Amino acid sequence: MATATEVERGASSRSAVLSRAQVNVVFVAVMLGMLLAALDQTIVSTALPTIVADLGGAGHMSWVVTAYLLAETVSTVLAGKFGDLFGRKLVFQVSAVVFVAGSAVCGLANDMLVLIAARVAQGIGGGGLMVTAMALIADVIPLRDRGRYQGALGAVFGVTTVVGPTVGGLFTDHLSWRWAFYINVPVAVVVIAVAARAIPAVRVPGQPIVDYLGIALVAVGSSSMILALSWGGNEYTWGSPVIIGLFAAAVVLLAAFVVVEMRVPEPMLPMRLFRNSVFTICSTLSFIVGFAMLGAMTFLPTFLQYVDGVSATASGVRTLPMVVGLLLTSVISGNLVSRTGRYKAFPIAGGAVMSIGLLLMSTMDAGTGVWVESVYMFVLGAGIGLSMQVLTIVVQNTVSYTDLGTATSGVTFFRTLGSSFGTAIFGTLYANKLGPSLSAALAADPGLPPAAAHSPEALRALPAAQAAPIINAYADTIGYVFRWVVPVAVLGFLVAWLLKELPLRDSARATASDVGEGFSTPHSADRVAQLERAISATMRTVDPRGVFDGVLAASGSPLNPAQAWAVGQTHLHTKARGNADLNTIAHAHRLPPEVVMPAFADLCQAGYARLDGDTVELTAVGQLQLERVQGAWRQWLDTRLDDITMTDPADRVLLDQALDNIATKLVDEHADRVPR
Repeated sequence: MATATEVERGASSRSAVLSRAQVNVVFVAVMLGMLLAALDQTIVSTALPTIVADLGGAGHMSWVVTAYLLAETVSTVLAGKFGDLFGRKLVFQVSAVVFVAGSAVCGLANDMLVLIAARVAQGIGGGGLMVTAMALIADVIPLRDRGRYQGALGAVFGVTTVVGPTVGGLFTDHLSWRWAFYINVPVAVVVIAVAARAIPAVRVPGQPIVDYLGIALVAVGSSSMILALSWGGNEYTWGSPVIIGLFAAAVVLLAAFVVVEMRVPEPMLPMRLFRNSVFTICSTLSFIVGFAMLGAMTFLPTFLQYVDGVSATASGVRTLPMVVGLLLTSVISGNLVSRTGRYKAFPIAGGAVMSIGLLLMSTMDAGTGVWVESVYMFVLGAGIGLSMQVLTIVVQNTVSYTDLGTATSGVTFFRTLGSSFGTAIFGTLYANKLGPSLSAALAADPGLPPAAAHSPEALRALPAAQAAPIINAYADTIGYVFRWVVPVAVLGFLVAWLLKELPLRDSARATASDVGEGFSTPHSADRVAQLERAISATMRTVDPRGVFDGVLAASGSPLNPAQAWAVGQTHLHTKARGNADLNTIAHAHRLPPEVVMPAFADLCQAGYARLDGDTVELTAVGQLQLERVQGAWRQWLDTRLDDITMTDPADRVLLDQALDNIATKLVDEHADRVPR
């Protein structure tokens, strides 16, 4: 049920009016923020063996990744709401400060627990940076250009997520693993400084409702479950009171979360979404994809450094076949979905290929050649890419408008949660298997230095015969881990067969080929923002000039294109600055005032505006023509969005109000058309 506050928020104008140069500066700032947050999901994977060698705590290794992902999961939910409460600029800046503070402490950490705690701070800041970056694009980028900018930002998110291991390896080999964190400090300082100067302060009217209890329950419940899976058989026996207590707490807390979400007015994850089989299946697949991808990317560099004996940098480079496979199939499947409108085959094929890839990788050992390993990684990456690309698109294609924002953020939530669980479970399997295997290897040869078992550099310094038992221990352990994950991928293959195939909306087709969609870039749960994003995607599929001319004709307004341009300019500048000055309008378009003057003179002569010196103001008749054009835009948008189902009259009111707001923006943003 839509509230009055939501209607007010939907009706508000949420875009700031900036010049092209200002827009580009803002985009660079938010892009750098997104880059920092996405990079730190995976940058530590190649540094982990060296970190463990320096700090110890091999049993906690996976938590260096898991802590970041869990904190990021919760932060993305809160940051969107706090952006509405306090302004996105402030939340973006605070997130950058928290992120840079966490990065500095990570670099200074002298034990594993301090590092993990600092990674939590990084995750909180990183989640805020990512979700507010996407929201800021919606605030400052004109609707007609928003799709391109959001696509570019999504590509930054996707590419940095997968190249992180190589970057981390470079720092580890040539400086120190600590520089994987220190490098964030100067970049984040630039982001904070640019944001303070360039990003406009945009506030959303009204007071959004924050589901604090639901967020707390799912965060603590998930953490309890992951702790139990991490500590079981490692820190404590599976039957110990601690492990049983953690599992029991997780069940109780997550059950309480479900109850709370069914009762609060604005739940972070409405339980009604699970009545939609498409959302349920896509969320399950998103969880599985996140589970496999981050788990594999976290432990592959360990295999390459210990078993193949390569450097941290080389281990990052050697994972590139997986990245290539992932990007290649993401792009191919996205374009095919965009052209054909059919998507079900891709997650099915992805589940099968991912299962084969994990099975092949479980057979790798010290005797496996470089090219064979590369093929195996490529197969795994191809499977992940086939599965990832369509999930967000399919969900947005099937849910009602009232759930568009929460469903989109929900799929991303499950992917990140899957990454957290995958990394933790990979880590548990790894620690439980590796400990006894290394103990047996060291016991078999009393001359083996214990340091060689926990340091890739020390291991490489040993004679081949002496290093072989330790190398085999690592190879057997990581092969064992991948074998256990194969059934999870097979489950994804089976679940994908249950996915319904429905006709794709125009907006879904338009975004299907965006790389960022494949990586489930974090988005705000704001339904108005998501609708505007859908409109932006739809506009990318049409000829803007032809649509504008058609809308102008459909409005029945006697305005000619030049007069419509002048009306739009007058309205835009009056709304943004309080008055419309001809010199300011000309300057905004980098034109001499005498070039734009004829259009406004014609407008005034026709009675649609009046001039007072250099200030132009719409007359009542001109305002009426503006409203007629806005109404025609509203009808065009409504026709394009007629496949968004509405079941509640109040939701229809909210949609109508939001579409009126968007129609106004479209008139405003087409005001940069050169007079004809």
